[in-house]
Amino acid sequence: MLFVKRCLGWLRRDFFCAALLPALLAGSLAAHALTPEQALAIAQGDSDARIAALNERVTAQDAQLVPFVEALLADEVKVGGGKAYIVKGNAATLAGSEAKATLPDGAEDVVNNNRMRQALEGALAAFRLGSADRELRAKAIGDLKDVIDEGLVPLLEKAAERETDAQLKAELAMLKAKALIGSADAARRLAAARLLADSSDPMVRSLLIEQLGQESDAAVKSALQASLSKVQSRLAWGERLGVLFTGASLGSILLLVALGLAITYGLMGVINMAHGELMMIGAYATFVVQNLFKAYLPGAFHWYVLAAIPVAFLASALVGAVLERSVIRWLYGRPLETLLATWGISLMLMQAVRSIFGAQNVAVENPSWLSGGVQVLPNLTLPYNRIAILVFAALVLLGMALLISRTRLGLFVRGVTQNRRMAACMGVNTARVDTYAFALGAGIAGLAGCALSQVGNVGPDLGQGYIVDSFMVVVLGGVGQLAGTVYAALGLGIIGKLLEGWQGAVLAKIMVLVLIVVFIQKRPQGLFALKGRSAEA
Repeated sequence: MLFVKRCLGWLRRDFFCAALLPALLAGSLAAHALTPEQALAIAQGDSDARIAALNERVTAQDAQLVPFVEALLADEVKVGGGKAYIVKGNAATLAGSEAKATLPDGAEDVVNNNRMRQALEGALAAFRLGSADRELRAKAIGDLKDVIDEGLVPLLEKAAERETDAQLKAELAMLKAKALIGSADAARRLAAARLLADSSDPMVRSLLIEQLGQESDAAVKSALQASLSKVQSRLAWGERLGVLFTGASLGSILLLVALGLAITYGLMGVINMAHGELMMIGAYATFVVQNLFKAYLPGAFHWYVLAAIPVAFLASALVGAVLERSVIRWLYGRPLETLLATWGISLMLMQAVRSIFGAQNVAVENPSWLSGGVQVLPNLTLPYNRIAILVFAALVLLGMALLISRTRLGLFVRGVTQNRRMAACMGVNTARVDTYAFALGAGIAGLAGCALSQVGNVGPDLGQGYIVDSFMVVVLGGVGQLAGTVYAALGLGIIGKLLEGWQGAVLAKIMVLVLIVVFIQKRPQGLFALKGRSAEA
């Protein structure tokens, strides 16, 4: 009998718990659910009060907040009669509930300024901190960097407790420090200032400088100054490497431009003032190929650059061959007449391009695989198009060196350059070799134009900005010396960028020019002088 009573007692208790548990869960969920009053506080009032109400619900991890925030960002919320409504089409729902409602007369749209929109986007990002997907959590942390607020600190602490990834855990700690750096509590500000000393984020430097200007507590001010010094010294490496990469990138562009000139001027002795316009023709050839791919091969558009490279080379080489056969071949040995004639040709080419394509710059798009960059340091991103130009310049240089040193054409070019009469006596068709060599130099200029179209504007005046610099590279490196051209191009690019960061772009140009003039006065033959009998010719 006692056993039966106990069994009945267990049954009653289990039945009571089974009946009570859903009610308790419902009560718990209701306690954390967004209410109409809370929705109104988020939708109406000044920005500070709205953000405070928003952060309160974000900290509570209110799942019903997400659709309401999305509606606010989509401008689908109206306020009227002391309530907020979500309006989609002709249907209205009372915000904070699922009840259908009739929109009252005179209801007004909710207006969100930029600050409020950032806070709303940050709220959505905060909900992703609890995602099982690491990539989503990392994206959420990145989105919160610009909208972090002290009210989100409890949420960040909860997320840090759950986080298992060491890198994301450290980033959450940095976010917490950013949020607390502007706290009213001096102890919190002091702890945040010390924690931010380990950051490598450029935004942290700006944050520390801003806080340092308005800090009144001596201890916090000292900690801010110490952290700022550490952050600046850490970021300085990224800035130095960035200057070196930018200088090398500029040097690779100068190298591409100067390689063609190293043939026409360095090997053939022709002062070709139209070299920049031959480069411009290569850039416009790239533009034409791009438009053809858009019109006829849209599916393969992102590979148009690979087709544009040989087209740019052939277009510029053909124009160069025509110029050599029609004008320049009659002016060998007369540098002044060559200079004036090629300068006039450059004006004609620019006007021809203006007549065909218009005087305005044309748009050349980067393909998808040349867009973006690789982030090496927090303040150093290497663009893919610049990296591609560095590799492209190296490949063009290698190809040109092999052509000059290992092929029959290269042998003829070197022979004609060193002793034209002897080469002619040996049966070499010097006139044909001149045409081939000039066309080769013009084609390389076209390749430079194709590369430049990926990093700058393409217009009729494209070549004018590089012609003087390319002549300086050839003269500084040593006339007819490919190795000197490489060293001079990279050296001028890096030195120019270093001086530009110190004295500005204009003064840097002047200083580089003065350095070159002084160097040429001391060493007229350039970095690498010709050796043997060719030096005496």
